Amino acid sequence: MQIGELAQRTGASRRSIRYYEQQGLLEAHRAGNGWRVYEASAVHRVLNVRELIGAGLTVDDIRQVTPCLDMKTEEFLACQDGSDEILATYEGRLAAVEAKAAELARYRAELVERIATLRAGRPEEPLGDVLRAEAATSA
Repeated sequence: MQIGELAQRTGASRRSIRYYEQQGLLEAHRAGNGWRVYEASAVHRVLNVRELIGAGLTVDDIRQVTPCLDMKTEEFLACQDGSDEILATYEGRLAAVEAKAAELARYRAELVERIATLRAGRPEEPLGDVLRAEAATSA
């Protein structure tokens, strides 16, 4: 199949598909006219790559599960090839996501506290007006 059909069947953009190919996650053959031609298994591969990216994995992380990428999603989730390395990758990525979530929670708490402080004396005023007034007095 050509890149347009692969894009349509997977929901990935042509640009993403070319990127996956450039990164070694996907392979295409060239037709006589130079157009990319993909095997049917490329559909599963692109869907799995998209799912992993959506879960927060990087291209380098995904390279570790390359042997499993052509599997249907249900089979892919149970793939045992290199399972120790894959598990370590997933656990490492989860730790990074949890650290980022904790950082965002701290940012949120700080913003909530600042908003509460600004609103304390002016509960009826729209927040935008309160923030502009605060910025003007601190400038």
